[in-house]
Formats: sequence, C-alpha cells, structure tokens
Amino acid sequence: MPGHTDNEIVIAAPLDLVWEITNDLENWPQLFSEYASVEVLERDGDRVRFRLTMHPDENGQVWSWVSERTTDRASLAVNARRVEPGPFEFMDIRWEYAEVPAGTRMRWVQDFAMKPTAPVDDDGMVNHINRNSRIQMQLIREKVEKKAAEV
Repeated sequence: MPGHTDNEIVIAAPLDLVWEITNDLENWPQLFSEYASVEVLERDGDRVRFRLTMHPDENGQVWSWVSERTTDRASLAVNARRVEPGPFEFMDIRWEYAEVPAGTRMRWVQDFAMKPTAPVDDDGMVNHINRNSRIQMQLIREKVEKKAAEV
C-alpha cells in the first residue's frame, strides 16, 4: 500500500514572506538542514527541474535526485515529483499555504511507494518522512520568523 504523509506548521510571518523564502530553491541548503546543494537544471515559467543532494547520512551515503516542481501562486500551492525516483517507485509532493490568524500555515502532503529493493518499506518511509518533516518545518519556522522580525 503506498505511503502518505500530511504535515503542517503555522509560521508567525506574512504569507508573501513565507512563500518567497520557502520557494527560493537556490537558498534551500541554508533553509533545510538536510540539503548540501541544489542545482537548477531547467526553468520554464513556473516549472523548475533541479538536482537535490543531501548531506551524507549516518552510513556515509550521499543521496541525490532530480525533481520537478511547479509553483501556482494563485492557488497558493506547489506540486512536485521526483523525476529520478531512486528507491521510490514514485514520489509526489504538494505544498499548500494559507493565511491564518497566527500567520501562515504551510502544509506538506507526500504520496509515494517504495521499490521492493529499497532499504525501507512504505511504512518505514512514512515514519522517516513524518519525523524529518517536523524537524525541517521547525527549522524553517525559526528562520522565517527571524527574517520577519528583521523586516
């Protein structure tokens, strides 16, 4: 059965600022603790294809893949998918943003399936993504709220 995760966080900052910072791909290595580099391969309007490379994991393994994401500012959403799925049969990601009384709600929904040869199964990856999403969202919240306080 495919994996599904749904995580969200409220950031005490204006939606425009949250959108701008979290969709600045070239800055992701400074925004996320897990990414070592981002290489933009192609841009076509609101669609961008890029290579993400992570810092080495606890076993020294460096994971890298190509993804494609399309921003839709009018609907406050971003749809992405892995073009090079690696250990995934597929990986689809949707980011949603909404203004709320306390600032901006940012939500990440991920749907995927692991290949039979992957080092973890769907349930294992659900647990990993949920744990890591909370860590990354908290880091992003801290960085965006700090920037909002400076503006």
